[in-house]
Amino acid sequence: MTLMSHPGSSHSIHSEVIQCKTRWNGVNRFSKTVDSARRNETSLGMRSPLWSSLKVKPSSSSFGIGVRWRQERQVTVAASPPTEDAVISTEPLTKEDLVAYLASGCKPKENWRIGTEHEKFGFEIGSLNPMRYEQIAELLNVISERFHWDKIMEGENIIGLKQDKQSISLEPGGQFELSGAPLETLHQTCAEVNSHLYQVKAVAEEMGIGFLGIGFQPTRGREDIPIMPKGRYVIMKNYMPKVGSLGLDMMFRTCTVQVNLDFDSEADMIRKFRTGLALQPIATALFANSPFTERKPNGYLSMRSQIWTDTDNNRAGMLPFVFTTPLGMFEQYVEYALDVPMYFVYRQKKYIDCAGMSFRDFLAGKLPCLPGEYPTLNDWENHLTTIFPEVRLKRYLEMRGADGGPWRRLCALPAFWVGLLYDEVSLQNVLDMTADWTPEERQMLRNKVPKSGLKTPFRDGLLKHVAQEVVKFAKDGLERRGYKETGFLNEVTEVVNTGITPAEKLLALYHEKWGQSVDPVFDELLY
Repeated sequence: MTLMSHPGSSHSIHSEVIQCKTRWNGVNRFSKTVDSARRNETSLGMRSPLWSSLKVKPSSSSFGIGVRWRQERQVTVAASPPTEDAVISTEPLTKEDLVAYLASGCKPKENWRIGTEHEKFGFEIGSLNPMRYEQIAELLNVISERFHWDKIMEGENIIGLKQDKQSISLEPGGQFELSGAPLETLHQTCAEVNSHLYQVKAVAEEMGIGFLGIGFQPTRGREDIPIMPKGRYVIMKNYMPKVGSLGLDMMFRTCTVQVNLDFDSEADMIRKFRTGLALQPIATALFANSPFTERKPNGYLSMRSQIWTDTDNNRAGMLPFVFTTPLGMFEQYVEYALDVPMYFVYRQKKYIDCAGMSFRDFLAGKLPCLPGEYPTLNDWENHLTTIFPEVRLKRYLEMRGADGGPWRRLCALPAFWVGLLYDEVSLQNVLDMTADWTPEERQMLRNKVPKSGLKTPFRDGLLKHVAQEVVKFAKDGLERRGYKETGFLNEVTEVVNTGITPAEKLLALYHEKWGQSVDPVFDELLY
C-alpha cells in the first residue's frame, strides 16, 4: 500500500493509490475488455457510450472510436448500442469491475488531453422562436453532406453527427452541443471551436437561424420549447417532476460549457476532484451569464446554476464525501453511483423505463424492469452519464459549473481549469489555499454564488478577492506549460479585475441601453 500526503494540507490523501495497469489486474475479464476497448475509444469529450456504441466495423485506420472514415460516402451510426452489440462479459459484473472501469481512465501526463463541450440555443432570426426539430434535422443533414460528418440516428430521426473524435448532439430542448476531440493545447481547442462555429453558421444563416451563447433561455417558457425525439429524454421528462421542481427547466432551458480533464492515478484524481469541487462556485461566478427568464430579470446572475439546486438532489450537488472518504475514491464513487436512481436501460434498439430503480439491483439480476438480466459495461457508462454533480467522475473529470456563453468565453473556461489542474505548482497552491475551507463554507458558496456572484461575502472579504488569486494561479500554470496560452484567460481576468460578471453587464444593458427589453440579447450574444 502506498500513501501520498502533502505536508501542511488537510487535503492529504490517505488512500490506496491505484496505478491503472496493475491495481485491478486480478479482474482479468474486465481488464482484457477495457484494454481492447481503449485502443478504439475517445478518451475525452464523449457523453454517449464510448467504445461499444458505434455499429460500424473498426479498423486500424479509424479515428479512435471504431469509425472508418471515407470522404466519398457518409457513415450512419446508431445512437446507442442494443445489448447484443455491446461488450458483454461471460459472467455477471461485480462492483470490482465497476471500480476498475473508473481506474482504467488513468494515463501518464504526456497523454493528458483537453476535451471541451459547449451548448447553444438555436433560434429563428425574425421571430426569436426556438428551433423546431424539423429545422434542426435539416441543419444536421446539410452539415453532414457539406462538411462530411457521419450521421447519428435514433430510429428514423437524425439526432447528431460525428467526425473524427468530435460529435454534435442535441440536448432535450434542441440545445446544439459540440463535444470536442481530446486535444493537447488550448490553441487546438480554440481552433476546433472556430471550425465548428464556421460550419454551423454557414448553414444556419442560409436557413434564417441564429445561435445564442447564454446560460438560460431568456424569453420563452417551458411550454414553448420542443422536445427532441430521443427516447431517454421522454423518460427523463416524466421522472423529473417527481424529484424536483426545476428539472424540466434544466432539461429544456439551460446551456453550459464544460471541460473534461485527465489524471494519472487515484491520488492525482482525488486532488483534482477536490480542487474542482472547492473552486466550482468561483467558475460559476466568473462565467455567470443567465440573468433573464421569460423577458425579465430573474433575480439571479446564474439561473442555470440555481436550477441545479432543485433538479434532483440524489444526483447533483457538491459531493461532500470527496473530501472525507476513508475508502479509495474510485470505490467510493462507485458506491455513490450505485445509489443514484436509474433512468433507463437500452435493449433491442429501445429505451426501457427504469426510472427510480437501483443499479445495485441490476448488478444482482433483480432489476424490476428487466428481471434476471445483468448489466454490461455499456449500461454502467450510460448510468454514469445520468449523474450530475458539480464535478463528475467518469474515466476523466468533468468541470460542470459554468454557464454557456459567447465565442470569446468558450476558450476561457478550459484555460481556467487547465492552468489550475494540469500544473503541479498551481494545483498544490489551490489545495493549500482551500485546505481549511469547511464543508459549510463550500456549500454556502454553492448556494449564494448564483445570486451574488463575485460579491458573495467570504470570510473577511468577498469571493472576488479569492477569485483574483485563483485566476493568477491559473495564469501562472499556463505560463509554465510553455504553450503561450495565457491570452485565453483575458476574459476572466477582466471579470476578476472589475468584479463585474457577464450577467451584471447584461443587466446594465437591459436597464439602460436596451430600455428594459431582453430581445437585444440575441444580437449581443449571437455567435
